[in-house]
Amino acid sequence: MSFVPLLKQEEMYKIIRSILFKFDPEKIHYKTASIIKFIFRIPGVKNISDKMYRVKNKELERNLFGLNFENPVGLAAGFDKNASMFNDLANFGFGFIEIGTITPKGQPGNEKPRLFRLKEDAAIINRMGFNNDGVDNAIKNLKKRKTNIIIGGNIGKNKVTPNESATEDYVKSFNALFDYVDYFVVNVSSPNTPNLRALQEKEPLTQLLSTLQNLNNKKEKRKPILLKIAPDLTEGQLDEIIEIIIDVNLDGVIASNTTISRDNLISDKSVVEKIGAGGVSGKPVRNRSTEVIRYLSVKSKKAFPIIGVGGIMSPEDALEKLNAGADLVQVYTGFIYEGPKLIKEINKAILKQGLKK
Repeated sequence: MSFVPLLKQEEMYKIIRSILFKFDPEKIHYKTASIIKFIFRIPGVKNISDKMYRVKNKELERNLFGLNFENPVGLAAGFDKNASMFNDLANFGFGFIEIGTITPKGQPGNEKPRLFRLKEDAAIINRMGFNNDGVDNAIKNLKKRKTNIIIGGNIGKNKVTPNESATEDYVKSFNALFDYVDYFVVNVSSPNTPNLRALQEKEPLTQLLSTLQNLNNKKEKRKPILLKIAPDLTEGQLDEIIEIIIDVNLDGVIASNTTISRDNLISDKSVVEKIGAGGVSGKPVRNRSTEVIRYLSVKSKKAFPIIGVGGIMSPEDALEKLNAGADLVQVYTGFIYEGPKLIKEINKAILKQGLKK
């Protein structure tokens, strides 16, 4: 029996969301994290949540780059920046959770306000700027791991680190986190760290990924390394990404990060202009991220696994990405707007369509 038997989960979350959306987005994020942590300390709540949200079925399992995922729906990086929430978030039915973005040293990120809702667009604009407490703090939290869920480590460079020295930052976090995460994501595609996206160019990206892969191959047991890319790349740039991934023998790609485009927004133009810079996530990025997934899949002839993310607000959106060539999917903005029921609905839709890998 549900906590409130007269209300469906969807109606419950709409009420909760309407309350949460009255507050500052960043402040309420941390407040919600505290509430979730408190709730899951109550005896029996984990079991109730498991029954409400987890879909257990062998047909949902995916084996990619040597890891066995219980289901193909994950939580994208950015929600649990400091690896402080994953033990609790694992109770919402995810198949994997990505922490970060983690940088070697803690940094405050960009000035506030830096997180904004575009409710009419079912979107978020953020210019957080890799705010996190640093790799040592993340390790401290990861040592408290109580779940078997697959954990990915999304790593980036510190804002003060020039691009010429960026590889050193990624190497530091890679080595430090190696024993504590199951796979790595190299984030060179956030629009909120000055000049970071320049690292997506062929020469610096090849150098960065080759260095990490060489380190990886010297380990007793290597860990999968994936590259997270922007949706704003041209076909020529995507062709270079494909070439680099194959040449470096990278394990896969995550497509895609937030977009700097403001096309197709229905929110008041003056409101969007007042918000200013930042990456858009949610419904407006859905079509472009799917296009990038399809292009990578077709052009590379499925040479590497793809994790699809960007604008998944419904089960249909997730199926669209899987049918376009994604092997796994991640949610972020959809999780905020639709709640944890979205994970369950996606997994049920995958079973209904009979998608297998």
